[in-house]
Amino acid sequence: MTVLPETIQAQEYWNQRSIMTGYAHPEVLVTPDWVEDRADDPMVRIVEVDVNTESYEGGHIPNALGWVWSIQLCDTVLRDIITKAQFEALMGIAGIRNPTTAVLYGDSNNRFAAWAFWLMKIYGHGDVRIMNGGRKKWIAEGRNLSLERPRFRDVVYKAKEPDFSIRAFLPEVQETLKQGSAELVDVRSLQEYSGENLTPPGLPEYSQRSGHIPGARNITWTKTCNADGTFKSYSELQALFQKAGVTGSKPIITYCRMGERSSHSWFVMKYLLGYRAVKSYDGSWTEWGNLVGAPIERAAKASVHA
Repeated sequence: MTVLPETIQAQEYWNQRSIMTGYAHPEVLVTPDWVEDRADDPMVRIVEVDVNTESYEGGHIPNALGWVWSIQLCDTVLRDIITKAQFEALMGIAGIRNPTTAVLYGDSNNRFAAWAFWLMKIYGHGDVRIMNGGRKKWIAEGRNLSLERPRFRDVVYKAKEPDFSIRAFLPEVQETLKQGSAELVDVRSLQEYSGENLTPPGLPEYSQRSGHIPGARNITWTKTCNADGTFKSYSELQALFQKAGVTGSKPIITYCRMGERSSHSWFVMKYLLGYRAVKSYDGSWTEWGNLVGAPIERAAKASVHA
């Protein structure tokens, strides 16, 4: 019988090994048990990230803060990520110091939590993790929910200069079409990819054209998750991407409609599968679909200009 070592680091190591064996970077995932055990740890800060505060206000993990993706992590005037100064302020108000372990979770299979993870890596935060299964799994397991919004003492946070090696901008995507220098992965639904729908059901239409970027392969982001919201195993994810011809042998650029689903698939490819060169194009279809003269493809795979 194996006796678990006494240190927290060793306990965490064995916990990750038993639950998430096979991922390239299992250290970026934690279980609900791990979070529950450390909800009061001053060196751990738990944050729920959703599109709005409705879910959070209805009950959240005890001692968890709530971030609104659409206004706290995005600059809605410039349609950009928040600036370095804004990021430092966000972290400082949350009581997150540079050495703090930040644990992110949320609804919608953690897709907004994945955006926050991507943003925190752009600004150089070292220890960021995602709670596997997110809000869905926490509630399904009958764990405690709190209505109390915690308050933490403000701290000074110093972000690094933005690392855009994980972010793709329009000129790079355009160059990719010319040179074939990267693989494009469209993570939207098949209906959006084919041009049948402009947006997911019930969401506003921000693009004038439907379809996808020429040559992009479609791997819908939801296929990377199990029914309980957890990520599929390494072997299942590897088979999913290899079946679509995406192996990581070339740089990869993911995109969706607004960038949040794209960041989820970016997380899967970079941290779970271990692909080395992966970027999220957060301009995504909202930018490309409205761009004058930009080529698109629809179901018949005919490149058109509209």
